[in-house]
Parts: sequence; C-alpha cells; structure tokens
Amino acid sequence: MTASQERPPHGVVDEFDAAAGSYDRLVGANPGYHRHLALSARRLRLPDDGRGLRLLDAGCGTGASTAALLRAAPRAHIVAVDGSAEMLARARRKPWPVTVEFVHARLDELTDAGITGPFDGILAAYLVRNLPDVEAGLATLLALLRPGAGLAVHEYSVRGRIPARLMWSAVCWSVIIPAGRVATGRADLYRYLWRSVLDFDSTAEFRQRMRAAGFTDVRSSRMTGWQRGIVHTFLGHRPVPAPGRAR
Repeated sequence: MTASQERPPHGVVDEFDAAAGSYDRLVGANPGYHRHLALSARRLRLPDDGRGLRLLDAGCGTGASTAALLRAAPRAHIVAVDGSAEMLARARRKPWPVTVEFVHARLDELTDAGITGPFDGILAAYLVRNLPDVEAGLATLLALLRPGAGLAVHEYSVRGRIPARLMWSAVCWSVIIPAGRVATGRADLYRYLWRSVLDFDSTAEFRQRMRAAGFTDVRSSRMTGWQRGIVHTFLGHRPVPAPGRAR
C-alpha cells in the first residue's frame, strides 16, 4: 500500500537529493526538531549506553537521527542508511566516531549493500510514510531485528485529529512550503510533505499496521510543543520465540 498517492513528479528520493544542501538549515528552524528525535531514540531504552549493541538508523538523511541515536547509545556500533546519495553525502561530512558507518541504500536494497541483521535496535525517523510499500517496509525492519529488540518509528500522524491537521496545514503553507521554495527554488518536496502527512495513518491505524506486521508490545507516545499530536514515537518489538520453538 502506498503511504501517499500524491508524490513529487521526479520521485521522493530525487527531491531529497535536490533539497540536501538546505535541509539542515530548514529543519534547524523547526523548534524541537532535534530534541524530539533524541526523545524517540531514548524511548528505545538501550542499556549501558549501547555497549556491545549494533543499531540501525533507517533513513538517516543528513544525520540528525544518527546523532540522536548516538546520544542515546554512545557506545553502540551504528549503521546509518539512506536512499538519497546527496543527503548521505551531507551526513558523511560531519564529525563522527569510528563506530558510526554510513551506507547508501534504500530499505529494500540493504542485503545487496551488504547490510544484514540482526540489529539490537532500529530508529526509523520520517521514513515509513515515504515508503512505496509500508507493509513490506515494516516486514523488512522486523526481519532485521534480533528477537526481543525494538523498533522506534518517529513519524507524523494527524489523521482523525482536526486541531492537529489544522495546525499542520497552517505551518506548512505559512512556513515550510514558502521556506523550501526560497531555499531550493522548488516546492514539490514540501507540498508532498504536507499532503503525505494528511494522508498517512492515524496513530491507532499505524499501531495496528505494526501489529499486523508481527511486532509485539506496540505503543505510541506524543511529542511536546507545537508538534504535540502531530509527531509521535511508535514502538514495537520483534517477538521472542517460545522455548522449544524454532527461531
């Protein structure tokens, strides 16, 4: 199932490539953007600062979510992947410890890029809504986790909440879309962003979608500030096989 039927004419990845040069500046103007990513990473509750853990940042963009995961688990090995070569190039130019590696690949190309599980935790920030097939994407993320490990999906969801939808549209058309047009000379990506959020699942629908994909202990939590009721952390875990059953 397609998350949004109205996609940029050149494709989502191409639009992210075109916006890469101004992306950090635009999201940096969003109050709470980095703080909320850090909150979703902390909600994975990774033990011992991530010592000995192998983590995946799925859809890392220019590295903001990677930095959030690194703050939550500074001793972990982090594999950060993205389908946009230009966004990934921006991420790689930033200072990182040797425990962070970046890989250019879409989610369905990870095996071909040499990335396989199991991972001890996955953060997927603003990724799932942009996937051409959400169910297939969730199945891939589930398969990458070790049994018992958690996925944190950091994502917009406003369906069914009129105040949140109105706030989202007002911010998009008064700030995000005009700023994006000024910064990049085009607004396709930002109009797509607005519409894709309106089209995406409600929180209850996405929790059910995660359960249908096989995740257990599925729940969601809100953010603070103007994005309260707009951005959420969705958490779920790969089931642990019952004793005596095949893994």
